[in-house]
Amino acid sequence: MASIPPEPGPGGSASGGGSGEGGAAEPVPAPADGPATPPEPGRPAPAGGGADEIAQLHARIAALEAAPKKEHHRWRTSGAVVLIVIASLLSLLSVLAVWTSDFIGDTDRYVSTVAPLATEPDVQQAVTNRVTQVVLEQIDVDALVKQLSDAAAQQGVPANAANLINNLSGPVKSALTQLVSATVNKVVTSDAFATIWVEANRLVHTSLDKALTGKGGGAVKLENDQVAIDIAPIVAKVKDELVNAGLGPVAKIPDVHTNFVLFASKDIGRIKTYFRLLEIAGVWLPIITVAIAAGGVFLAVNRRRALIGVGIGFFLAMLLLGIALTVFRAIYLDHIPVGANEAAAGAVYDTLIRFMRATVRAVGAMAVVTAVGAFLVGPSRPAVAARTACRRIIGSLREALYSLGMRLGPVGRFVHRWKRWIGGGILLVAVLVLATWSYPTWAVVLWITFFVALAFGVREFLDTGPDGDRAPPPTVPAGPPPAHA
Repeated sequence: MASIPPEPGPGGSASGGGSGEGGAAEPVPAPADGPATPPEPGRPAPAGGGADEIAQLHARIAALEAAPKKEHHRWRTSGAVVLIVIASLLSLLSVLAVWTSDFIGDTDRYVSTVAPLATEPDVQQAVTNRVTQVVLEQIDVDALVKQLSDAAAQQGVPANAANLINNLSGPVKSALTQLVSATVNKVVTSDAFATIWVEANRLVHTSLDKALTGKGGGAVKLENDQVAIDIAPIVAKVKDELVNAGLGPVAKIPDVHTNFVLFASKDIGRIKTYFRLLEIAGVWLPIITVAIAAGGVFLAVNRRRALIGVGIGFFLAMLLLGIALTVFRAIYLDHIPVGANEAAAGAVYDTLIRFMRATVRAVGAMAVVTAVGAFLVGPSRPAVAARTACRRIIGSLREALYSLGMRLGPVGRFVHRWKRWIGGGILLVAVLVLATWSYPTWAVVLWITFFVALAFGVREFLDTGPDGDRAPPPTVPAGPPPAHA
């Protein structure tokens, strides 16, 4: 049964408690509810003095102090999510802006992009068909057959034979078509065509840049909403080849200016403003995107999880853009002019957006690497298991080399002391290499990731702890360890 504390007597001493040896007062027993919790410094003790009242008071104080903190965390988390979502959407626009700036605004970049089309079989076949059609349109087959008939009559050929020649317009036209097509194909598959193709595209890019961005002044327009190159030099080259082959009437063909359509869309004129805005933002929008993403990570309560969110958001944005490019390709092929070579149009489209697709894959790979890296440094069981396995492998290798007499000396202590700074330096170098790389691909991102992982492995290998080299203890079957252990 719990004892009741006696009431204080005169002078504040407890009465009725008795005295032991030395006259010392007996200690007052604790209340039944347990020992009293002393009040916090600066706070007066409650009048009742009960332990439960003090505990309730502390609980209320803790609740009051925790409420604003939770609310503060909620606002930080919401702000971080908003910034990460904005950065993810801007990453999509950044890829478009960089492509527009480098492809539309840079003539050399454009020419180097479309130059491989000169060796594309589908494009060569489409150009061959177009030039063959143009050349045959300039040759009057009936007049040519009549000239042959008249020449035969002048040479004394019987009238029936001369009339028979007049009926050969069909076979002559077929043979002429085969001759012209073979000659055109010879020209198109030669090195001369590659040179003509590059120069023609260099000229058309100036018009394309002015038409889409409005730079350079002048009222440059695209005819029939088409991006096309003039293949007159190819026709002239074919005419010379036919004359050299003995087809004299072809020499009378005048200079023919005809176009080979690279891209056609009724919306080219309408999107001029958007192209100009993307071109201007090509340099700054990626920087702004990275800054917003960094702000979201910095604002978040759990920055590691926020970094994983940035990686996932950027990856989803690149996935969406990749799907959009594939869908737009099908739409573009469905709207090509009637009679156009669909295979050649597909090859042209794939070539024009090749750089954009490479950028999409590179950014997507970088996002995945970032998310995986942030996950592996976390406290989850798979992450801890992966780190532990790596450390064991590296430790086993180090101990094996120790047994062969290797010593790291002061290097191991230096690496252990500056381990965090060395890791930050490795990441900084990787970021600088990736940022200064001209048009990195997904393979470049993976190779940089490999070398970063290798550098961290070397850092772990060189870290011998604060005491430096410590050889592994010898294996002793029984008994106390040797004195030097």
